[in-house]
Amino acid sequence: MTPNYQLPPISSVSTLPIADRAAILDALFEPSVPLHMLSVACLAEHVFASYDELVAAVGRLLARLLESTSASDTEWLDKILGAHPRLGEKKVDSALSRGEQAGLNQGSSEESEELRALNKDYEKAFPGLRYVVWVNGRSRPTIMEDMRARINRCDITLEREEAIKAMCDIASDRAQKLSPTVSDE
Repeated sequence: MTPNYQLPPISSVSTLPIADRAAILDALFEPSVPLHMLSVACLAEHVFASYDELVAAVGRLLARLLESTSASDTEWLDKILGAHPRLGEKKVDSALSRGEQAGLNQGSSEESEELRALNKDYEKAFPGLRYVVWVNGRSRPTIMEDMRARINRCDITLEREEAIKAMCDIASDRAQKLSPTVSDE
Protein backbone atom coordinates (compact mmCIF):
# COMPACT_ATOMS: atom_id res chain seq x y z
CA MET A 1 0.00 0.00 0.00
CA THR A 2 1.56 3.27 -1.08
CA PRO A 3 1.49 6.28 1.28
CA ASN A 4 -0.52 8.22 -1.35
CA TYR A 5 -3.29 5.61 -1.55
CA GLN A 6 -6.78 7.06 -1.51
CA LEU A 7 -9.90 5.10 -0.81
CA PRO A 8 -12.39 5.00 -3.65
CA PRO A 9 -15.74 6.71 -3.13
CA ILE A 10 -17.75 4.60 -0.68
CA SER A 11 -20.63 4.44 -3.15
CA SER A 12 -18.45 2.44 -5.57
CA VAL A 13 -17.13 -0.21 -3.17
CA SER A 14 -19.79 -2.85 -3.86
CA THR A 15 -19.07 -2.74 -7.59
CA LEU A 16 -15.28 -2.94 -7.39
CA PRO A 17 -13.28 -6.01 -8.42
CA ILE A 18 -12.21 -8.39 -5.64
CA ALA A 19 -8.60 -7.15 -5.70
CA ASP A 20 -9.72 -3.56 -5.15
CA ARG A 21 -12.00 -4.55 -2.26
CA ALA A 22 -9.08 -6.47 -0.73
CA ALA A 23 -6.88 -3.38 -1.14
CA ILE A 24 -9.45 -1.36 0.82
CA LEU A 25 -9.29 -3.91 3.64
CA ASP A 26 -5.48 -3.83 3.54
CA ALA A 27 -5.45 -0.04 3.80
CA LEU A 28 -7.98 0.16 6.61
CA PHE A 29 -6.92 -2.86 8.68
CA GLU A 30 -3.64 -4.53 7.66
CA PRO A 31 -2.84 -6.94 4.84
CA SER A 32 -4.42 -10.26 5.83
CA VAL A 33 -5.60 -13.04 3.53
CA PRO A 34 -7.86 -14.43 6.29
CA LEU A 35 -9.51 -10.99 6.59
CA HIS A 36 -9.98 -10.92 2.81
CA MET A 37 -11.63 -14.34 2.88
CA LEU A 38 -13.91 -13.24 5.73
CA SER A 39 -14.85 -9.79 4.43
CA VAL A 40 -14.40 -9.28 0.68
CA ALA A 41 -17.83 -10.72 -0.16
CA CYS A 42 -19.49 -8.53 2.47
CA LEU A 43 -18.08 -5.47 0.72
CA ALA A 44 -19.77 -6.57 -2.52
CA GLU A 45 -23.08 -7.57 -0.92
CA HIS A 46 -23.76 -4.29 0.86
CA VAL A 47 -23.87 -0.67 -0.19
CA PHE A 48 -22.36 1.32 2.67
CA ALA A 49 -23.24 4.93 3.42
CA SER A 50 -19.79 5.62 4.89
CA TYR A 51 -16.46 3.98 5.56
CA ASP A 52 -17.31 3.97 9.27
CA GLU A 53 -20.33 1.81 8.35
CA LEU A 54 -18.06 -0.53 6.37
CA VAL A 55 -15.61 -0.76 9.31
CA ALA A 56 -18.50 -1.53 11.67
CA ALA A 57 -19.68 -4.34 9.35
CA VAL A 58 -16.20 -5.88 9.33
CA GLY A 59 -16.13 -5.49 13.12
CA ARG A 60 -19.37 -7.47 13.36
CA LEU A 61 -17.86 -10.25 11.24
CA LEU A 62 -14.85 -10.36 13.57
CA ALA A 63 -17.15 -10.37 16.62
CA ARG A 64 -19.00 -13.38 15.18
CA LEU A 65 -15.71 -15.26 15.00
CA LEU A 66 -15.05 -14.29 18.62
CA GLU A 67 -18.48 -15.53 19.72
CA SER A 68 -18.15 -18.82 17.86
CA THR A 69 -17.37 -21.98 19.79
CA SER A 70 -15.49 -23.39 16.78
CA ALA A 71 -11.74 -23.79 17.30
CA SER A 72 -11.18 -23.07 13.60
CA ASP A 73 -13.07 -19.75 13.89
CA THR A 74 -10.89 -18.79 16.86
CA GLU A 75 -7.77 -19.73 14.91
CA TRP A 76 -8.99 -17.66 11.95
CA LEU A 77 -9.64 -14.65 14.19
CA ASP A 78 -6.20 -14.96 15.75
CA LYS A 79 -4.60 -14.96 12.28
CA ILE A 80 -6.42 -11.73 11.48
CA LEU A 81 -5.53 -10.10 14.80
CA GLY A 82 -1.94 -11.30 14.42
CA ALA A 83 -1.56 -9.43 11.12
CA HIS A 84 -0.85 -6.19 12.97
CA PRO A 85 2.82 -5.28 13.31
CA ARG A 86 4.49 -5.36 16.70
CA LEU A 87 4.62 -1.97 18.36
CA GLY A 88 8.02 -0.35 18.27
CA GLU A 89 9.47 -2.67 15.62
CA LYS A 90 12.09 -1.01 13.46
CA LYS A 91 10.91 -2.81 10.30
CA VAL A 92 7.19 -2.32 9.74
CA ASP A 93 5.93 -3.13 6.23
CA SER A 94 2.82 -0.97 6.33
CA ALA A 95 3.52 2.71 5.62
CA LEU A 96 0.37 3.62 7.54
CA SER A 97 1.46 1.64 10.61
CA ARG A 98 4.95 3.17 10.41
CA GLY A 99 3.43 6.64 10.53
CA GLU A 100 1.01 5.78 13.31
CA GLN A 101 3.78 4.26 15.42
CA ALA A 102 6.43 6.92 14.70
CA GLY A 103 6.15 8.41 18.19
CA LEU A 104 6.76 5.01 19.77
CA ASN A 105 10.19 4.83 18.17
CA GLN A 106 11.36 7.87 20.12
CA GLY A 107 12.83 7.56 23.58
CA SER A 108 15.65 5.84 25.36
CA SER A 109 17.22 2.56 24.32
CA GLU A 110 16.09 1.16 27.69
CA GLU A 111 12.47 1.93 26.80
CA SER A 112 12.97 0.35 23.38
CA GLU A 113 14.29 -2.81 24.99
CA GLU A 114 11.42 -2.82 27.51
CA LEU A 115 8.90 -2.51 24.67
CA ARG A 116 10.53 -5.44 22.85
CA ALA A 117 10.38 -7.49 26.07
CA LEU A 118 6.73 -6.56 26.58
CA ASN A 119 5.92 -7.66 23.02
CA LYS A 120 7.52 -11.05 23.81
CA ASP A 121 5.68 -11.31 27.15
CA TYR A 122 2.41 -10.42 25.45
CA GLU A 123 2.86 -13.02 22.72
CA LYS A 124 3.79 -15.63 25.34
CA ALA A 125 0.64 -14.80 27.35
CA PHE A 126 -1.54 -14.74 24.22
CA PRO A 127 -0.05 -17.16 21.66
CA GLY A 128 -0.88 -16.24 18.08
CA LEU A 129 -1.88 -12.66 18.91
CA ARG A 130 -0.09 -9.35 18.64
CA TYR A 131 -0.79 -6.48 20.98
CA VAL A 132 -3.15 -4.19 19.06
CA VAL A 133 -3.98 -0.72 20.28
CA TRP A 134 -4.94 2.53 18.62
CA VAL A 135 -1.83 4.54 19.51
CA ASN A 136 -3.53 7.86 18.68
CA GLY A 137 -0.64 10.01 19.90
CA ARG A 138 -0.22 8.26 23.25
CA SER A 139 3.29 8.10 24.65
CA ARG A 140 5.45 5.00 24.79
CA PRO A 141 5.22 4.82 28.63
CA THR A 142 1.40 5.03 28.47
CA ILE A 143 1.25 2.26 25.85
CA MET A 144 3.65 0.07 27.83
CA GLU A 145 1.56 0.53 30.99
CA ASP A 146 -1.50 -0.64 29.04
CA MET A 147 0.45 -3.64 27.68
CA ARG A 148 1.49 -4.67 31.20
CA ALA A 149 -2.09 -4.36 32.46
CA ARG A 150 -3.44 -6.48 29.61
CA ILE A 151 -0.73 -9.13 30.08
CA ASN A 152 -1.39 -9.26 33.84
CA ARG A 153 -5.15 -9.50 33.29
CA CYS A 154 -4.51 -12.72 31.32
CA ASP A 155 -7.99 -12.89 29.77
CA ILE A 156 -7.74 -14.11 26.18
CA THR A 157 -11.40 -13.43 25.35
CA LEU A 158 -11.27 -9.86 26.60
CA GLU A 159 -7.95 -9.45 24.79
CA ARG A 160 -9.52 -10.50 21.50
CA GLU A 161 -12.44 -8.10 22.12
CA GLU A 162 -10.05 -5.22 22.78
CA ALA A 163 -7.98 -6.10 19.71
CA ILE A 164 -11.10 -6.08 17.50
CA LYS A 165 -12.16 -2.72 18.91
CA ALA A 166 -8.65 -1.30 18.40
CA MET A 167 -8.52 -2.61 14.82
CA CYS A 168 -11.83 -0.93 14.07
CA ASP A 169 -10.74 2.34 15.74
CA ILE A 170 -7.55 2.31 13.67
CA ALA A 171 -9.53 1.51 10.50
CA SER A 172 -11.99 4.37 11.11
CA ASP A 173 -9.11 6.78 11.68
CA ARG A 174 -7.40 5.60 8.50
CA ALA A 175 -10.66 5.93 6.55
CA GLN A 176 -10.86 9.59 7.49
CA LYS A 177 -7.26 10.15 6.42
CA LEU A 178 -7.53 8.18 3.17
CA SER A 179 -10.91 9.35 1.91
CA PRO A 180 -10.84 11.52 -1.23
CA THR A 181 -13.59 13.88 -0.07
CA VAL A 182 -15.47 14.66 3.12
CA SER A 183 -18.69 13.18 1.70
CA ASP A 184 -16.95 9.82 1.13
CA GLU A 185 -15.57 9.42 4.67
